[in-house]
Amino acid sequence: MDLGDARLGVKQEMSSDRRTDWTRRRRAAPHHLAIIMDGNRRWAAAHGLSTHDGHRAGARNLRSIAMGCADAGIKCLTVFAFSTENWRRPSIEVNLLFGLMRETLFSELDELDQRGARLRLIGNKNRLPPDLQELVAHAEERTSGNSELALNIALNYGGRWDIVQAARALSSAIQAGEIELRDIDEHTFSGFLELGDLPAPDLCIRTGGEFRLSNFMLWDLAYSELYFSRRFWPEFTVEDLHNALESYGSRQRRFGASGSGSSVRVGASS
Repeated sequence: MDLGDARLGVKQEMSSDRRTDWTRRRRAAPHHLAIIMDGNRRWAAAHGLSTHDGHRAGARNLRSIAMGCADAGIKCLTVFAFSTENWRRPSIEVNLLFGLMRETLFSELDELDQRGARLRLIGNKNRLPPDLQELVAHAEERTSGNSELALNIALNYGGRWDIVQAARALSSAIQAGEIELRDIDEHTFSGFLELGDLPAPDLCIRTGGEFRLSNFMLWDLAYSELYFSRRFWPEFTVEDLHNALESYGSRQRRFGASGSGSSVRVGASS
């Protein structure tokens, strides 16, 4: 089943203006979107709520935004859920975040599978609680044949860690005689990254009003368009997502080249 069905907000009958707007948005949508989901704790504090409430609200919002991405024609979504630096937070908060991941897998897996989403966790899984590792492995295996939306959850992930683990894996491949040193280039190296089998993100959105990447997909985002929202993640709506996509659709991507002949107009018809 397609993730973008009528129950998620897409009317089966649209006016001509809405249909034109819908088609234009899907045409300009990035293939791969990355999101740094920031601001759960600050949103909770601003509303007199607990950190627990903030993270729970953020987890609920991920479902809404993921469905909005599918509706917009995005085929791959990668979200930053827990960084390698987040271990510095109080242990009670870390345990809460892992507990929310367990709850989400239990409560959402059936629907994700039915709607054709393929779930994948990227990051260093070895440090995760054993039961969570098992849940993740089960979810990945169950949804492995789906193709409507590739949903990648970055958990215990860091961009620098990703580059280091790729270098180690590449070194092992060289020592095993699988790759010749002279054959190594950027394409070869990128294949050893966590998402080396996917195209790099076209657009990265960060919520929460901060203007940095915070060690997220440092290699992959080299030529990605960036969009920063002042809204905290729990209050970031599908309409905010559309605004980000509108901004992306108006840009020209040059990939380091100069001149109109070398640029790509994102929203242009193919």
